[in-house]
Amino acid sequence: MARPTRPERFDVLGPNGIPTGRTRRRDLVHRHGDWHRAFHCWIVIEVGEASPSVLLQRRADDKDTYPGRIDVSVGGHYRTGEGLADVIREMPEEVGQGAPLADLRPLGTRIAVCDMEAGIRDREVQDVYLWRTPLPFDSFRPNPEEVKALELVTVEAFLELVTRQRTTVASRQRLPDGTGGVGVVAMADLVPTLDDYFRRAAVAIDLAVKGYPFPTV
Repeated sequence: MARPTRPERFDVLGPNGIPTGRTRRRDLVHRHGDWHRAFHCWIVIEVGEASPSVLLQRRADDKDTYPGRIDVSVGGHYRTGEGLADVIREMPEEVGQGAPLADLRPLGTRIAVCDMEAGIRDREVQDVYLWRTPLPFDSFRPNPEEVKALELVTVEAFLELVTRQRTTVASRQRLPDGTGGVGVVAMADLVPTLDDYFRRAAVAIDLAVKGYPFPTV
């Protein structure tokens, strides 16, 4: 008989972002609004593309928060005691490919507060990274337990969307069964944020692919 899975526990941070030495179950962290660490990685695909393109994930329909909405390429939480080398497990778990640590480019730290859903008070200190992958889009495969589809849009189109020059942009889709097609990403599809995060991320990505040395969110 399989042993029951133990609930995830997170390190609880103080208002200054420093661990307090306390830990708490994931569900309680999100219920009580405890500060905790998270990992974000934006993936840019250039191989086989006419212009650099950003990989977006469309969250699974049964996710407890923002089902079916468009989110960062990969996002996850640091479990108790974990560092970057541990949390990047989220990459192959969500999109089917992982990045070498040396290839991750830091884009800064985001302080994220989200109380937009009933019963959830999310307080995250997010380490944000960029991966300009040497892999083509077809190498990625969404995990259906986490991700409904992967949506690839050009960096230029993504920037136009999040700066509200356009309300929708065309995408190329990759589904869990390996098939693909043409999709549409709308501004209304994006996970809502209080800090205009998607615009800030798009600007940082655009600067990075154009060679600017110090892009940051």
